Amino acid sequence: MRMSVEVDLLLQEAKESIEAAQNYRSELQQRLHGLNQARKQVRGSSGQARENLRRHFAELQVAATRLLNERLAVLLAEVDAIEADSIKPLDDCQSLIEHGVGQADELLREGEAALRCGLGEKEDKLGSFTKKALHIQLDSLPEVPALVDVPCVSAQLDDSLLVLLRDRVSRHGSVSSHPPVQIEELQERPGGILVRWCKVDEDFAAADYRLQSRRSGSGGSQYEDAYIGRDTEFLVLHLDPHTDYLFRVCARGEGRTEWSPWSIPQTGYTTLAAHEWSPGTDGFILSSRRNIALRNDSSRCSVLYSKAPTYFCGQTLTFKISAAGQMDRRDTLGVCVDNERGAESLQRDQAVCISTNGAVFVNGKEMTNQLPAVTVGSSVTFDMEVVSLFPVSNNNLSDGATFKLRVTIGSGNREVVFDWLLDQAVDCLYFGCSFIHSGWKVLVF
Repeated sequence: MRMSVEVDLLLQEAKESIEAAQNYRSELQQRLHGLNQARKQVRGSSGQARENLRRHFAELQVAATRLLNERLAVLLAEVDAIEADSIKPLDDCQSLIEHGVGQADELLREGEAALRCGLGEKEDKLGSFTKKALHIQLDSLPEVPALVDVPCVSAQLDDSLLVLLRDRVSRHGSVSSHPPVQIEELQERPGGILVRWCKVDEDFAAADYRLQSRRSGSGGSQYEDAYIGRDTEFLVLHLDPHTDYLFRVCARGEGRTEWSPWSIPQTGYTTLAAHEWSPGTDGFILSSRRNIALRNDSSRCSVLYSKAPTYFCGQTLTFKISAAGQMDRRDTLGVCVDNERGAESLQRDQAVCISTNGAVFVNGKEMTNQLPAVTVGSSVTFDMEVVSLFPVSNNNLSDGATFKLRVTIGSGNREVVFDWLLDQAVDCLYFGCSFIHSGWKVLVF
């Protein structure tokens, strides 16, 4: 019996050791996979960097050679023009002198012939020679320009360009082992993903950031700009649920035009369907994605609700005003437990809302605290979290609420925080809006 117990203990220890060894091997294999991925990233990025460097400097060499050749052609053309303009008057002067030399040679020949002729002809020939000599004007000589008065073409060249080029080339380009910014967090939102990033190089002074995204696994999909600006987070909308997307970010330094290397791409997805307004409500027209509603006439006011109760506690619901009509204190933007048909406003029971004048209403009662008025460009946010559950008290009706939500409504740079008491537990809520006058246009996300 004792031996059987010892055998059982040994078997149990052996099973535990085998299980531990399997877990250990699995962990080591996962780390080996991570190591291979790291090596692949180093090798791949190094090869890509080499290719980029060679291509860039080859393009620079071609461009620099073309620019130098173009400049050389311009300077040679200037030399040719100066030479042509300067040689022409010299050629004309030379032609005049050579013509004079020819006349002088001919006159000399005639004079020598007149001296050698007989006495009978000498008087006539000498007379003719004298007349010809007077006609030629032997005392008139063409002016030949002095050397100081004619161009002496030269090329002014120095090493300043080479010095400048050497200095700029020595500082052109850089190689870094890590990008200056990296994606820090990806948070799913209804129909989108909130992307946050941060600097990892504290010496890098960023002026702007650039976020790009693309659908993962799509052969023809290319990265597209999602955001360019100074913020370090951005909500990327219009994403399909349960679909992987790749995100990357880079930065541009103060006073620079070029962008930094891209961060390591991160994969994110959302399981939450996009918020949509309910179609078919009189007085409102919706965009094709049903996330934008426009109050297009001033007919009887009724609440435009969401298509479904898609707002969950722990999320941030945002209303973005892109156009505004005439303000009225009965206007509302808010969240409610049900989509009560025929309601003209969210200033009612089972709802929390803000009016366009900034007044806040809880279950139909106006709060003392007030937010800034809603105008074009305003963003109104709702955040809620479950605080506690209460038992129903038969002694005090005011204690009848069994569910309490802590609500934060933000508008402008201000916010109000309060507890919203409900008589039943809810895990999802409707959102809605109502406007007395036309012209209001609101995006929900």
